[in-house]
Parts: sequence; structure tokens; C-alpha cells
Amino acid sequence: MQYMVIERFKSGPDAVYQRFKASGRLAPAGLTYVASWVDQSLERCFQVMETQDPDLLRQWISAWSDLVDFEVVPVITSSEAAARVLGT
Repeated sequence: MQYMVIERFKSGPDAVYQRFKASGRLAPAGLTYVASWVDQSLERCFQVMETQDPDLLRQWISAWSDLVDFEVVPVITSSEAAARVLGT
């Protein structure tokens, strides 16, 4: 299962990037980083994560929740959506 994780930096990106530089992503085994993008104002990060165990996603969020507010949206690919809609 893939998740679009929208991160809103509570006090800007500095502390987030410093922790990442010092400790890495802090993702537990079984939670896979796919890709990410940051808006040009450096206020939000849009990150795709993958796991079969949603508890791993919650553990990862817990490691960052002091610096980041999270919104998590389960997502499917466009081709998967088309197959569902078109029945193919």
C-alpha cells in the first residue's frame, strides 16, 4: 500500500533537515520511502511511502511529530484507478 504523506513543517524546514542529516529518515524496517517533493516556499513536503503495515507508518510519524504536522492519504496509481473505473 502506498501513502501520500503531506508534511507541514511546524517551525520551518531547518530543524527537520538537521534531524534528517544527523539521523536519517528514521523509518522502521518495512516502511519504504518512494519519492518526495517540497513546495517552493519550503513549508510542505509531499512524500510517498510504502508499507503493508500501517503501524510502521504511525511509528515513523511519531519520530517526527514534534517538528511536523502530518496528513496521510492512502493512494493508488493512475493506472490502478483507471482499471477500477473502466473495469479492466
